[in-house]
Amino acid sequence: MTDAERRGAQRVTISDPRVMRALAHPARLAIMEHLGSTGESVTATSCAEVAGLSPSATSYHLRALAKAGMVEEAPSRGDGRERLWRASAPSFSIEAGRDASDDTRAAEIALIDTYLQRDFERIQAYARNAHLVPPEWYNVAQLSSIVCAMTPEELAEINQAFSDLIEPYRRRRRTDPPETARTVVFHYAATPQLPAD
Repeated sequence: MTDAERRGAQRVTISDPRVMRALAHPARLAIMEHLGSTGESVTATSCAEVAGLSPSATSYHLRALAKAGMVEEAPSRGDGRERLWRASAPSFSIEAGRDASDDTRAAEIALIDTYLQRDFERIQAYARNAHLVPPEWYNVAQLSSIVCAMTPEELAEINQAFSDLIEPYRRRRRTDPPETARTVVFHYAATPQLPAD
């Protein structure tokens, strides 16, 4: 698969609890997000800052992700002395399924908890430092909750429309973004409210 084909590849759905457990670590999620969003091939050293760890600790996490099938070795850029890694697929979703075993459900919850904690920390960090953001960015940042009444079909339509709208702006697709572009992280969740007991 060429780099262009890899960037255009479809999302992989993960249902294996071993893979979910391998991903349920903040550094591994950071690595996967970086590899999936940029399409880059990286060394453990170049990825260490993204993971917030030393190169040797990052190397350990890259090997764990490779064992889980989430990353793979990339072709060498030169003399072959450095080990390069890339995402096996540019994005993934988690789906244990309604009839999942207790083990699979526990692995899914552990991964979701790690993912949500990371997103909560990002939002909190922005809120605490929003006064430092230039006005043009401060004025367009948004954090909101919107309560709707809709059918499953309508929710599916909204989800698809959001995905279609955001797709051209994904970092891995924008090889030459405008000079004023910044990385923007969307935290999108659309969940039916559970009935009160």
